Amino acid sequence: MLTALSIRDVVLIEALDLDFASGLGALTGETGAGKSILLDALGLALGARADSGLVRRGATQAVVTASFDLPDDHATAELLSENGLSAEPGEPLVIRRIVKADGGSRATVNDQAASATLLKELAPYLVEIHGQHDDRGLLNPRGHRALLDIFGRIDAGIAATAHRDWRAAEERLEQARNELETAARDREWLEHAVAELTALGAEPGEEETLSTARADMQKGARLAEDLTAVSHHLEGSDGGAAQLRQAARRLDRIAGEHPLLVDALAALDRAVIEATEAEDRLAAAQDALAFDPQRLEDAETRLFELRAMARKHRVEPDALPTLAAELSERLGRIEAGGEGLAKLEAEMAAARAAYATAAAALSEARTAAAARLDTAVASELAPLKLDAARFRTVVEPLPEAQWGPSGRDRVEFEISTNPGAPFAAMIKIASGGELSRFILALKVALAEEGGARTMIFDEIDRGVGGAVASAIGERLARLARQAQLLVVTHSPQVAARADSHWLIAKSHDGTVTRTGVTALDAAERREEIARMLSGAAVTDEARAQAARLLEAA
Repeated sequence: MLTALSIRDVVLIEALDLDFASGLGALTGETGAGKSILLDALGLALGARADSGLVRRGATQAVVTASFDLPDDHATAELLSENGLSAEPGEPLVIRRIVKADGGSRATVNDQAASATLLKELAPYLVEIHGQHDDRGLLNPRGHRALLDIFGRIDAGIAATAHRDWRAAEERLEQARNELETAARDREWLEHAVAELTALGAEPGEEETLSTARADMQKGARLAEDLTAVSHHLEGSDGGAAQLRQAARRLDRIAGEHPLLVDALAALDRAVIEATEAEDRLAAAQDALAFDPQRLEDAETRLFELRAMARKHRVEPDALPTLAAELSERLGRIEAGGEGLAKLEAEMAAARAAYATAAAALSEARTAAAARLDTAVASELAPLKLDAARFRTVVEPLPEAQWGPSGRDRVEFEISTNPGAPFAAMIKIASGGELSRFILALKVALAEEGGARTMIFDEIDRGVGGAVASAIGERLARLARQAQLLVVTHSPQVAARADSHWLIAKSHDGTVTRTGVTALDAAERREEIARMLSGAAVTDEARAQAARLLEAA
């Protein structure tokens, strides 16, 4: 709810700080005292156009600060987060708007820079202002379906899920059709590419294996002479390894003659082992590096084929097997395309039917809720001197192109102000006073949750008095049990119902005119209501009547 409003240098207001509480608050004062200035100032904080004409004469800028106490899970928290702003849990939401005399303006939310657009987006979650020319809130048909759902406790979740599934099935079908169409255009190319890749028969890692083998054979050709020479030194009866073995056998016969001979034999045995291992390694290297001109030519030819095919398809050689599988799959989808599309079409049709069933249930529930709402609003019209008027909730089907997660219904509130007159949108045919009373009747009937928790009614009692004004006051008080209400009123019956009362008045010091707002205590409140009853000259009878009104409230 709105907890505080600070105004500096706005039109006739030099400095004003107001604190607000829950319940019904009344703002009264003589005509022209400046009640509209308060609403204009609050409008600035809620994103209204920054008009430099609002800056008080002689001041460089006007500043309005509005503070709201909101629950941590309030819808504004998500909106602030989406715009990169933060809100500390438990802390008030503070909006400040500055308008300069030269026409510039800026805004902050919790001392963080914000745009006027963001303030406008926040406004519907914070305050509803219902006045003579209001075209927001209950008068906006775009919100009527949601209001009816809240009134009827209608959950659109099943329809929303069904709609999501339906649209997902449509997307899958459309994607399959596009893929099939594209693939069909490329069929000839696909058939050639698959045949070519299949004939090539590339294997994963084949390119690296061939490249390594070719490099080894090229090395073998270069190292063949050296390897042969080394083998000659090691192998054969005259080779180094054979000589070491002969020496070891001969030394073995005499090693027992001296300890040093034993050590020498051990060393010689190790040398024989190492020489044998060297022979084995050399033989293995010769095999690995064996130079076979035909094998080398075959390897190079295969490498050329693999790399040429990879370049052709703009992939790495190792990706050729995967590419072959993908292209074969695409070709297979063409072959089985009709069957696959038929299955997707059946899935989409089933999803649409499920949504249609859920949406039909929604429509039925809304139609029933609309009848209850019409009855509830009708019961409120007569006490508000709208007994000749009729109210109806229109629930009618939308074209399929406009079906959505919330169903397939268009919902709009309409009225007829006179017997026999056609129904139409409220804002089109109701006068200013009637419009405000229709809004009050609808608000009381809906008693909805989820809207703004602060509502302002601007002169809802214009042109009425007596029993009608009393009925308006009673309904405002009833509505104020669920939300914070502020009412700008000229009716003593309405003012008497308020939990808080402020007097708006002008003052003159001979050169400057100022508008001020004063919170009234019990005695001051009785005096103001008496003034509202009798006019400029307050009589004792007016004071007594004011006291009776306050007691009756």
